[in-house]
Amino acid sequence: MCAGCFIHLLADARLKEEQATCPNCRCEISKSLCCRNLAVEKAVSELPSDCGFCLKQFPRSLLEKHKKEECQDRVTQCKYKRIGCPWQGPYHELTIHESECCHPTKTGNELMDILDEMDQTHKTEMQLYNSVFGLLSFEKIGYTEVQFRPYRTDDFITRLYYETPRFTVLNQTWVLKARVNDSERNPNLSCKRTLSFQLILKSKINSPMECSFLLLKGPYDDVKIHPVIYHFLFANENNETEYVPLPIIDSVECNKLLAAKNINLRLFIFQIQK
Repeated sequence: MCAGCFIHLLADARLKEEQATCPNCRCEISKSLCCRNLAVEKAVSELPSDCGFCLKQFPRSLLEKHKKEECQDRVTQCKYKRIGCPWQGPYHELTIHESECCHPTKTGNELMDILDEMDQTHKTEMQLYNSVFGLLSFEKIGYTEVQFRPYRTDDFITRLYYETPRFTVLNQTWVLKARVNDSERNPNLSCKRTLSFQLILKSKINSPMECSFLLLKGPYDDVKIHPVIYHFLFANENNETEYVPLPIIDSVECNKLLAAKNINLRLFIFQIQK
C-alpha cells in the first residue's frame, strides 16, 4: 500500500485500540514489520496515472514535471497577486485574465488599502519571529526532548490520551499531557483529527512563575508544525495550563503522530523575569 494509506491505517488502529492488520490478508502490520518493495515501486513508476488537473494519463515518472510545468489546466495565480489580485485558475486562462485584470488600473488610494491588508498579514507573521528572538534573550531558558506515550482512560468507553514521563527543565519538574480531538467520543470516525496538549508543573514553588512555552518537532521527525508561543502564570494552586492546540498543519500530519508508537517533540520553556 502507499505510505499515506499505511499511516492512516496505523492511526485508525491506535484510536480504536486495535492491532493494525493488512486489509487483504489480515496479518499484523506495523512500522517495524514493513519494508519497501523496490521492485513494485519501480513497476508502479512506469504505470500510467491520471493528472489531477487535466485527467490525462502519464507515466508516474513523468507526472510530477507535467503537473508543475506542462499541464495547461494546472492551477496558477495572476502576476498581479503582489498588488492584491486574488485570481486563481487554469494556466490556459492566465493570459486572458492578466489582459483584463483590473488591479493594474486601480488608483493609488485603492492599491494602498489592498497593500495595507497585506502588510497586516505580514506583520502578524513577523510578530511571531520577533517574539521568538525576544525570548532567546531571556536569562532562563530550558528545553528538552519529550516523549508522549499512549494510554487509555478507565471510563466505560475508553478514550485515548498521551502523557510524558516527568522531566526537569529550569530546575522544576513538569509533565505534558495530550488528547485527540479534545477527547471526543469516537475520533476514529472523524476525518478531521487534531491534538491538543497541556503543560503541568509538578514541583512546589515559592512564588508564582511566569513562563512562555512552545512545542516543536523533534530532531528526527518530519511532522510539520507551525510554532505558536503560549504564556501562563504557574502557581502552587494553579499549576496546569488549559489544553491548547498542538499547531500541526492538518489531519495528515496528525495521523503521522498517531501512527507512531510514541510521539517525540521538543519543548522550550522561557521564564519571564520581572
